[in-house]
Amino acid sequence: MYKIKNKISLYLILIFSVFAIISAYFIQYVLGHKPCNLCLIERIPFVISIIIISLFLFYKKYEKNLLISLSIIFFVLSLISIYHFGIEQGFIKESLVCELDVNIENLSKENVLNQLNKMPISCKDVTFKIVGLSLATINIFTSLILSLITLKLFLNYEKNK
Repeated sequence: MYKIKNKISLYLILIFSVFAIISAYFIQYVLGHKPCNLCLIERIPFVISIIIISLFLFYKKYEKNLLISLSIIFFVLSLISIYHFGIEQGFIKESLVCELDVNIENLSKENVLNQLNKMPISCKDVTFKIVGLSLATINIFTSLILSLITLKLFLNYEKNK
């Protein structure tokens, strides 16, 4: 019974991770909201979790290591999201990751417009919200929940073996 629960949990986390990545690209390319640098970094743990779970489902080895790895990945994601939320709210100053590149060599009208289109969005600017919450805020809750679920599965692994 426990193996079924683990497998179902991993499938659900895999589906959620794929949904998160697809949603991020949908918001970026279909809805036209340009992500900041931290938003791009927050996608990486989801991609890593997709790769790790897919490898596990293919090879079916090292389940316990997989669970603790996923827990750490999602915990790190929650820390990044908390940091991003702090920047959005003005509690934390933007870091080098968020810094805008304002190196404009030629001040012609075409060159300035081209540079403005290439500039990353500031991490403190919230360009998209769901139910009044920024994606970084939503990411805090989802990544903490995923981290706790995978940690619980890891801690109960030996008991239910």
